[in-house]
Amino acid sequence: MIPGRRICVKAVCLAFLLVSTAFAATVDAKKGELQDLKGRIEALRRDMAAAEESKTYAVDQLRETESAISNANRHLHELGAERADLTSQLADLEAQSRRLDRQTGSQQNQLARLLNRQFVGGDSDALKLLLSGHDPNQSARDKYFLTQLSRAKADLIQQLRAVAAEKSRLADAVRERQTQLAEIERRQQESRAQLLERKKQRLTTLAAIADRLKAQRREIATLKHDEQRLAKLIEGLTRIVATRKATSRTIPRDGAGGKTSTARVKNYDPGNVGGAFAALRGQLRLPVKGSIAGRFGSPRAEGGGGWKGIFIRAAEGIEVKAVAAGAVVFSDWLRGFGNLLIIDHGNDFLSVYGNNESLLVAVGASVKNGESVATVGNSGGNPESGLYFELRHRGQPFDPLKWASNR
Repeated sequence: MIPGRRICVKAVCLAFLLVSTAFAATVDAKKGELQDLKGRIEALRRDMAAAEESKTYAVDQLRETESAISNANRHLHELGAERADLTSQLADLEAQSRRLDRQTGSQQNQLARLLNRQFVGGDSDALKLLLSGHDPNQSARDKYFLTQLSRAKADLIQQLRAVAAEKSRLADAVRERQTQLAEIERRQQESRAQLLERKKQRLTTLAAIADRLKAQRREIATLKHDEQRLAKLIEGLTRIVATRKATSRTIPRDGAGGKTSTARVKNYDPGNVGGAFAALRGQLRLPVKGSIAGRFGSPRAEGGGGWKGIFIRAAEGIEVKAVAAGAVVFSDWLRGFGNLLIIDHGNDFLSVYGNNESLLVAVGASVKNGESVATVGNSGGNPESGLYFELRHRGQPFDPLKWASNR
């Protein structure tokens, strides 16, 4: 029996070791994939920057402050999530402490009753019971019950000691969480101060370049360059995603390089395609609630062709929600679109969120449907607060309102 148990234990230990090794290898592989993705996207961004014309755009002067505002808000968002987690842990520790208090009280009452019974009955030992002349069987039963009584007292005392040690551990954990919360509060105050300072800097920059910014926004060439820049970025991201998935399909170039005509934009539809995202057709909720100022395919007021997405007017700071589950493949500032976020939903579908005040998730993050991924703003030189939103399939933009449940 014992050799069999030893073999079983060895088998369990070996299995645990194999599982642990496999898990560690999987984690390392995931980290490697994420680093590879970030490296490819950064290389794409550098290539695009190197290809930009040498002309200086007024909006570029906003890049530093708008990126800093986004980073400060993301840090605050992360600290808020960390604070909520610590608060939940603290509440759980306090609940455990209350349960231990109740358990301690019950055990102390039991011990008190046992001690009282022993005191009232008097202490007896085996020799006294044998010499008393009482029935030996009764003496044996009395000895058994006394032994059990002593064991019960010892168990209760041991349990009380364990509870006391656990309460001490919980008290230390509570103090540690409270210290961590105080530190988070301090860091939040610092981040808020930095955020306010960055916003002041942005307003100062905006005032200094206001006339030049307006003039450049009226230039049709500027708008076309902006559209081409986004199309080129999406084409590059689509190829990166396809490479990561090790597929052999060729990504269509339609719509890349700003060569898509307005007619093509109006007529494109993904068609009858499969996948989780396609199944949401007609059920998608728009990322924010607001009024639609620019509609897909309609002429832009500034000229330069039709809208490739929609613009939703909304107040600054409102949270932007992911329209479906996916992975973040771009989270950075882009000329013409400010703080820009792009999510890959699989099966060649991408969602694009532009002009955000802040980006709350980084490249490589997995997001859930309805998760907060950004906050509304007017970054990138946009004259009004709101969200620029696109849906794309294989690089081609299509009308989000035809897929939305509340169009």
